[in-house]
Amino acid sequence: MSARVAVLFAHPALQKSRVNRRLVRGLNAIEGVDFCDLYEEYPLMEIDVRREQARLEAADVIVWQHPFYWYSTPAILKQYQDLVLEHGWAYGRGGNALRGKTLLSVTTAGGSVSVYQPDGQNRLTIREFLAPIEQAALLCGMRYLAPFVVHGTHVLSLEDIEVHREAYHRLLVALRDERVDLDATAEMSHINADLDLVIRSV
Repeated sequence: MSARVAVLFAHPALQKSRVNRRLVRGLNAIEGVDFCDLYEEYPLMEIDVRREQARLEAADVIVWQHPFYWYSTPAILKQYQDLVLEHGWAYGRGGNALRGKTLLSVTTAGGSVSVYQPDGQNRLTIREFLAPIEQAALLCGMRYLAPFVVHGTHVLSLEDIEVHREAYHRLLVALRDERVDLDATAEMSHINADLDLVIRSV
């Protein structure tokens, strides 16, 4: 039995994207992956809460994919969190709909790994900047994985981007097939630092 994966993708200027546009290419063809482009689905940001709650209820693994905007997420993903993760449904008394599920953040950043370090320009790692998402996952009873982070997007070659795309798709397939050692990601700054460490062989 395989897990069901829902990818919620948020990019407000996809036509200008070098990396995310390629990362999502072919996701619809992966069996067991439900891919949703939030800006395409909800161009006016009028999110259908019940529809999206049903989408999340049907998934075992939830992926929030987005470019790293001002140390956070694009607006629609915050809107999604505010509206869909309701008290009494996602958390609080009777809010058990997401309990036991796995959440993965997938993000891209123009800065290199070195600028997202305690001694770097941005002072924190991207995982540390994503702490509100990690805490939201924990509040909802979900397991939060180390994020999948693509750094240095402005200088990546097409060949580099393809390597990241293949790694991302490999990870999604492994999550679907329940071959990811969740405990191994606990202390990682980003899960794609060593996929061979976290993905079990068949």
